[in-house]
Amino acid sequence: MKIPLADLKAQYLSIKDEIDQAINKVITSSQFILGSEVDAFEKEIAGYFGAKHAVGVASGTDALQLALIACGIKPGDEVITTPFTFIATAEAITKCGAKQVFVDIDPETCNIEPSKIEAKITKKTRAILPVHLYGQPADMNPVLELAKKYNLKIIEDCAQALGASYKGKKVGTLGDAGCLSFFPSKVLGAYGDGGMVVTNDADIAEKVAMLRNHGSRKKYYALVHGFNSRLDELQAAILRVKLRHLDSWIEHRRQKAATYTKLLDQMTGIQPPHIAPYSYHVFNYYTIRISSPTQSEPQSQSKSSRDKFQGHLNSKGIATAIYYPLSMHLQEIYKPLGYKPGDFPESEKAQEQVLSLPLYPELGDEQIGEIVKSINMFDGIS
Repeated sequence: MKIPLADLKAQYLSIKDEIDQAINKVITSSQFILGSEVDAFEKEIAGYFGAKHAVGVASGTDALQLALIACGIKPGDEVITTPFTFIATAEAITKCGAKQVFVDIDPETCNIEPSKIEAKITKKTRAILPVHLYGQPADMNPVLELAKKYNLKIIEDCAQALGASYKGKKVGTLGDAGCLSFFPSKVLGAYGDGGMVVTNDADIAEKVAMLRNHGSRKKYYALVHGFNSRLDELQAAILRVKLRHLDSWIEHRRQKAATYTKLLDQMTGIQPPHIAPYSYHVFNYYTIRISSPTQSEPQSQSKSSRDKFQGHLNSKGIATAIYYPLSMHLQEIYKPLGYKPGDFPESEKAQEQVLSLPLYPELGDEQIGEIVKSINMFDGIS
């Protein structure tokens, strides 16, 4: 039995008629750029979040960059973020001419550790960019308190956490701006790239809307240096259909995750994902950790165990993924920042231990059973 990490075809077939009608409507209208579908989707996303504004852009990466610029981040500024994330988080800061200042992660959630942020704040710090990794919110109240104390902007990276809540409030609405990704494998995925900035600040929304469209409010009249970063009309139409199913899909994800955890919880060598008490986790990924080696063993042995474990599952036809195998501070491109191995031990430990298992709304209990059975067959897991 081959089991993919995500099954986008199965999802499409479950809503095929709705999707096909939405696509045909756009093609028939021949309105492909910033038309009625984008406008309607922006309003629907704003309503879903309980936010005042939502602005569609071309990708989650662009959402981060444009939100940072709209929040006033400029060359020479510093932005605090996590080293355990996808490159887009750090890349967006670079594209603004600002400098990344990394802070280690909470070993339980793999999100930024709030208690370590204040020591990294300098006179050049202008913003904090927390990432809600794997679908679980970062612990935001301490971050928001620091932002208020030091007059910092908060830009939330919600690429993996659309629909997640922190103490009952949706992520993306906690800070100054929330950045969404509609990459196909996301909880709410397009059939290509797409992104959005959610905010309650009218000024930020207006700036993002200008930046995405060549810096213009009115066609051919540029007010600022901008970008070509418009959410595609076809993608908006597709996402409008999917948004109607989102809450149901999230609940299915949570149910599948609970089934996994119940079956894996008593296994030696496996750490199921921790769910923080403040968190409504949407499980964009179900990410386990292969237990740490003893203190007398080298850290590399943990990676060896994880990689062998991944190879074992792949040999059984079970797709897996590592999010993420190399922390940002160790990436070749960020060597000029001066970080070295050992600077962020929790992030470095996580990169050697994490492994994401198949999880999607259409995943069957029989498939989960097969995955767990294959896990049990691996030497060292019992």
